Amino acid sequence: MGRNSAEHRRQCHPRLHAPEDTASLPIPDELLAEIFVRLPTPADLVRASAACVSFRRVVADRYFLRQFRKLHAPPLLGFLGPHTGFDPAEPPHPSASAASAIALAADFSFSFLPAPDPAHHWVVWDVRDGRVLLRGMPLEQRRWCATLCTGGGDEDDEPTTTAEETAFRVIWMGHCEDKLITYVFSSSTRQWQAIRSLTWTDLSAGSLSSTETAPFCRRQYAYGCFYWLPNSKHTIKMLVLNTRKMEFSVAEPPTEPKVCYRHITMVEAGEGRPGLVVLTYGPRGHIYTIWRNNNGSSRQWQKDKVIPPSPGSGYVLRQSMGTHLLLNHWGCSSFDEELCTDLRTLDMKTLQIERVCASTVQSFAYSNHPPSLSSLTISNDLNFWCA
Repeated sequence: MGRNSAEHRRQCHPRLHAPEDTASLPIPDELLAEIFVRLPTPADLVRASAACVSFRRVVADRYFLRQFRKLHAPPLLGFLGPHTGFDPAEPPHPSASAASAIALAADFSFSFLPAPDPAHHWVVWDVRDGRVLLRGMPLEQRRWCATLCTGGGDEDDEPTTTAEETAFRVIWMGHCEDKLITYVFSSSTRQWQAIRSLTWTDLSAGSLSSTETAPFCRRQYAYGCFYWLPNSKHTIKMLVLNTRKMEFSVAEPPTEPKVCYRHITMVEAGEGRPGLVVLTYGPRGHIYTIWRNNNGSSRQWQKDKVIPPSPGSGYVLRQSMGTHLLLNHWGCSSFDEELCTDLRTLDMKTLQIERVCASTVQSFAYSNHPPSLSSLTISNDLNFWCA
């Protein structure tokens, strides 16, 4: 048989590798984690985790989830009203699809909780980082307030256990005639502890009678501190609570923005320094002025930037979320806290205004990662539940 025969060619041709010989080596979990943490959105991560068991194992790792949440803020999914339930983000908002899924999957009526009393039902009292604080017993709201504080301690510390990751605190403040009284509930110790409060003299608020309303309103949050804005036409300071140290202090607002409290809000201005946004009205629309706190001093503010007028009318500042402002929008209608309003966001970097949904003024912004990236924990004490 000649050397060029078909049989000879078959014998001399390089042997093809079997499929198992050419299969790629498995990608190490460490490399997968580096890839997944760079995915642009939580929704992309959910889709990746559904691809195979090994991907899901990497995504479900507690350390990986902490790193991902640090880099990716949970999306704004809608608003949760005290009595009206969940109003999901509506198309064309980018979170509309996820919000619709959450609305179908979650029980925002909280029917899974035991009824507080035959004559009452659970009322949403605060919302933060995907957690909801509920109140069962009706109390005189104008003389006290409760605030939900997520995280067990210093935000710079890495939680090392599941208990630390799910830890939270509830801050209760009562308005007495001569001072504030404050108690903090810790989910770790399941106890209430009193902390040093301030007198009305410290806050330049004088003395309050039992018939007067609370001197502070519209709680704000920036860089680990809660801010309560003055609810008064008289000279009064802002109340500040450092949640890392659990210490109260006072802050002097800038001289210029001493206007209606509905026209100012706190914001994270960058480099760990809080800022204060002031809304004023001009002939061509709304003007937003950002004042930046100077080196952490509560008395030194400097004007950082002025955002050009926005078209339209009827905007009222609500609060801030990261680099976004939340706005109530009534169009040309008058302000009424009982009416539903369009809720919109203003990106302070791009100056883009985006509609989220319609909801009541009293509703709370609800942000959360997809259910597969978070877990449900429930705690209760006295007449409060935290879900």
